[in-house]
Amino acid sequence: MQANIFSDAQTSARCCCGVRARVIDIAFFGLEEDFPAGARPFRRLALWLEPGFDTIEHMTIQWMEHVGIVVDDLAAATEFFVELGLELQGEGPVEGCWVDRIVGLDGVRAEIAFLQTPDGHGRLELTKFHTPSTQGGNRHALANTPGIRHVAFAVEDIDAVVAGLRACGAELVGELGRHEDSYRLCYVRGPEGIIIELAEHIG
Repeated sequence: MQANIFSDAQTSARCCCGVRARVIDIAFFGLEEDFPAGARPFRRLALWLEPGFDTIEHMTIQWMEHVGIVVDDLAAATEFFVELGLELQGEGPVEGCWVDRIVGLDGVRAEIAFLQTPDGHGRLELTKFHTPSTQGGNRHALANTPGIRHVAFAVEDIDAVVAGLRACGAELVGELGRHEDSYRLCYVRGPEGIIIELAEHIG
């Protein structure tokens, strides 16, 4: 890739994490076939720390964009989350050099499905990798296994939700329990061994 410098800020600026820096605005161009149709060259801010201003004060994010889950059976996983109440936003193939560079793999061919919670604030990305091949993970990992272990959803009628998911083949991990007078809670294991926590507010 070639880099063209569009502008060099002559004054120092404070970046998002509170570090005072000099900002260089750089645009990166790649081969046309490296980018999906309609994509634009992306811009990146290159930061050079100025002496005496290397203390990070804070770091800020805007929101959680989505949680990604890799699955073997995309259709079954999508059906499970639709049954749970999520709304399918879109699905389709993903491949190309731009994907390889982002995920750090060669020859990626994948199918993805995006689902959203009814309030519009939570999204899941389900991904089925056709290539490169990989060994399957532990679909029966316990709830205390290190790593991202479950995704939690608030529900209105936890008994009805559990019954609906069981009809789709899901199983309770433990029992439906109660936390004081605030919540009824349970863990449900769905397709691919995915653990879903359900929480019904009762307080």
